Amino acid sequence: MTAKEQSDIRRKLKVFNHAKELGNISKTCRHFGVSRETYYQWKRAYEAKGESALINSKPCPQNPKIRVAAAIEEKILYLRKHYHLGQQRISWYLLRYHDMKVSPGGVYGVLKRHGLNKLPQNQRKRSMEQFKRYEKKVPGHRIQIDVKFLFFTDKKGNRVKRFQYTAIDDATRARALKIYERHNQKCAVDFVDYVVSRFPFRIHTIQTDNGHEFQALFHWHCEDQGIRHVYIRKASPHLNGKVERSHLTDKHEFYQLVEYTDDIDIAKKLREWETFYNCHRPNGALKGKTPYEVLKEKLQPT
Repeated sequence: MTAKEQSDIRRKLKVFNHAKELGNISKTCRHFGVSRETYYQWKRAYEAKGESALINSKPCPQNPKIRVAAAIEEKILYLRKHYHLGQQRISWYLLRYHDMKVSPGGVYGVLKRHGLNKLPQNQRKRSMEQFKRYEKKVPGHRIQIDVKFLFFTDKKGNRVKRFQYTAIDDATRARALKIYERHNQKCAVDFVDYVVSRFPFRIHTIQTDNGHEFQALFHWHCEDQGIRHVYIRKASPHLNGKVERSHLTDKHEFYQLVEYTDDIDIAKKLREWETFYNCHRPNGALKGKTPYEVLKEKLQPT
């Protein structure tokens, strides 16, 4: 007998004992929040079949025939465990790369059955103020850049701090990522050169917050490259919302899966993640397309 079944029996016996001691079934039903009809159904079943009749039955029996195929279920579990993709993204991924059609609800059923419907760090949060979403239409028209602080523990137990510089194209969600040991303007300048080399389109404007790494040296380096540099308003991180949200994706789908060894290893893994994000990972904001698929569409002559 499972713990759930034992709990069902204990609860209903507690209701019966309360009614017997109080001598008033109506008050007992109000106290436990059950109807008199339900109480008498339980009572009749208990008198006829004993404690086994008090176990809650499922609303409908499981039907293995309506479950997804074993091969699809295996791939769903693999994508969840190794990439932490959500149900909608798994559905898109299977259709795109394996020609397997399964609804997001079917994916959720598999995850629920195996206890994988909640990710380790996905907790329900209070609702936040909603902001109007804007989106540029031309690749490179506006690039958001920000820095993610990283904290690792090496094999000796020492705390290691690193900095992930991130750039995201407003129109296509294509990203460039690079890790540095320091957090200063020199690293920011180097990252701009890296972004220019990685993005296959001309960059018109770079948008950053007012951090110390994005001050005069960085600003004029951008201008020298023919790139306009603008700051968002102070205390307004939502204006850089796309790059901020992409950092949450990194946290859930990349860094939770990484075992830190050394800088060379983490840099290599991050480069692989950048390629996967841009070329293979279905993006919810792009209706299941990848950033480079959207880029290809936008670069087509009209």
